[in-house]
Amino acid sequence: MRIIAGKHRGRTLRIGPAQALRPSSDRLRQAAFNILDHGSHGAPYRDEPVIDLFAGTGAWGFEALSRGAAFASFIDHDPGALLGIRQNAAALGESTATNLLRLDATRLIAPPHAAPAPAALAFLDPPYGSGLAVAALQGLCHHHWLQPGALVVVEVARKEPMTPPKAYAILDERVYGAGRAVFLTLKSED
Repeated sequence: MRIIAGKHRGRTLRIGPAQALRPSSDRLRQAAFNILDHGSHGAPYRDEPVIDLFAGTGAWGFEALSRGAAFASFIDHDPGALLGIRQNAAALGESTATNLLRLDATRLIAPPHAAPAPAALAFLDPPYGSGLAVAALQGLCHHHWLQPGALVVVEVARKEPMTPPKAYAILDERVYGAGRAVFLTLKSED
């Protein structure tokens, strides 16, 4: 697994001793960032905090940091995954631009002071077929982890159903191999 673009382009991410990780494919991440960078979204992560939820290897958050995100909060419940993320942050010289939170993504609490929030962009990469994305999206909205109008990229299995909570609108969906990237926006409060 490698970082695709930006200041850390080509750097390899080591996978920690986490259980049952399914890393996002480089192809899916590259395509998602191309959409974010070159679409109407205008690279919403540049100089902004981002969240990598169900972080696993941390590939989404590290890619965003490499491309100009100000800060990344990595959230996972597996201590082995968080250890791997910590090691990669140190190897990339990004320790001061990251924080690691051992939380259940489906039972989020209000952001602690160590996590710059609300964020402009979140990445959710739950286990395929788990149905965990909806509960995590609800927590992000309910506990004010995201700015109004924030973007969310959810990676699910190609044919996995994913109907977001009413607070979100689907902007786009793209299929890449076994995965599907669903682009959402948190609706602004009217």
